[in-house]
Amino acid sequence: MNWDDVRIFLAVARAGQILGAARRLGLNHATVSRRVASLEESLGARLFRRLTTGSELTPAGEHFLVVAERMEADMIAARAEIAGEGDDVSGTVRIGAPDGFGVAFLAPRLGELTARHPTLSIQLVPVPRSFSLSRREADIAITVERPTEGRLVAAKLVDYSLGLYASRAYAIANGLPETIGDLAGHRLVGYVPDLTISPSLDYASEISPSWNAGFQVSSALGQTAAVRSGAGIGILHSFIARSHDDLVLVPIAPPIRRAYWLVYHESVRPLRRIQAVSAFIAALVEAERASFL
Repeated sequence: MNWDDVRIFLAVARAGQILGAARRLGLNHATVSRRVASLEESLGARLFRRLTTGSELTPAGEHFLVVAERMEADMIAARAEIAGEGDDVSGTVRIGAPDGFGVAFLAPRLGELTARHPTLSIQLVPVPRSFSLSRREADIAITVERPTEGRLVAAKLVDYSLGLYASRAYAIANGLPETIGDLAGHRLVGYVPDLTISPSLDYASEISPSWNAGFQVSSALGQTAAVRSGAGIGILHSFIARSHDDLVLVPIAPPIRRAYWLVYHESVRPLRRIQAVSAFIAALVEAERASFL
C-alpha cells in the first residue's frame, strides 16, 4: 500500500471533496481522483460515494479512516523520533481560538514564543467559530467545552467568568440598574444566538430569562467595543473588561462561569512543536489565572 495514497485519502476525507483536498495538497483534481481510485483498487473496496456536493465516506471508508489515522500517527511519531526535530522547536503550528481569548489574551503574548524559537511559525486564527482537529483545520484548538468524541487530547486551561458591564459614559447618562428587573428599562448589547459556536455560550438566560438585546454582535470583542461605545449594557468576559478603564461592572447578578480547554489531535502528540506551544499557552494562563475570574 502506497503511503502517499493513504495521505491523499485522509485529505479527501477531511475536506469532504476531492477539489478541496487537491487545493490543500497542491495537486490537481485529476491526480487526487486517480490516487484515490488506486487506493480503492488495492483495497478492493469503495471508500467514497461521489455526490454532487462532494465525497462521502462509505462504511468501508469510515473503517479505513481509523486505520489511516493510526498509520498517520505512527508516521508522525517515527519522523519525530528519527529526526529528533533537532534541538530546535521548528515548523508551523496553527492555533484556533475564540476571538476573545485569541485576540485579547494570546495575540499580545505569543511574540515571546516566536522570539524564543526563531524557526517556529505560529498561525493564530482567532475568530468566532469552531475548529475541526480531525480535519486539520487547526493543530491546537482552544475550546469552551471538553470534547467527548474523537481521538483528541484535552487539558483544562482555566475557568473564566463573564459579568454585566456598561461604559462610564452610559452610566452617567442613563444610570445603572439596581435589580435584574431594571434591565428592561436599559439598552442591551448581546450576541447573535443562532451563531454561537457552542450551547454553553448561549448564557444570557442565566442573567435574565427575558434578556432581549437590541444590538447583537457575533464576537466577544465586538460586544466589548459596542459596550465601550455606550451602546448599552452587555455580558462581557471579565478578563477583557477589566483591561478597559472606561467600563464599569454592574453587580446585580452573580458572574457566569465557563472554562477554556486546550485540545489537539492524538496523532500530533509526539511533535515537539505541539508540546512546546501547548506548554507555553498553559504557562501563560497559569501565570495570570487570577485575572480570568
